[in-house]
Amino acid sequence: QVQLVESGGGLVQPGGSLRLSCVVSGNIFILNRMAWHRQVPGKQRELVAAIAGNTTIEYAESVKGRFTISRDSAKNTMYLQMNSLKPEDTGIYYCNGLRVLGLQTYWGQGTQVTVSS
Repeated sequence: QVQLVESGGGLVQPGGSLRLSCVVSGNIFILNRMAWHRQVPGKQRELVAAIAGNTTIEYAESVKGRFTISRDSAKNTMYLQMNSLKPEDTGIYYCNGLRVLGLQTYWGQGTQVTVSS
């Protein structure tokens, strides 16, 4: 069984930075793809960034050039470095993992990010 636990959210001023972490309990290598999603009240959860292996990476247009996704397999951890934060980046950020075998999807509990002056 895989569990995902996010941390690193908080309150930051516009232009500031945060780094989110997602620790995977279990074997991170069984997850073929990992991603960060965010959800704002009243809106659908949206993809922010995704990584498959260590070379296939995609970003939402709204975060390109500001956010960086990475994963450290030795630490069973995925990260999201968020720079130049804007108020519209506010939301609950969820870690997601996909195992192609059996099409199993895993979600963390979410971490709140608030960008406000």
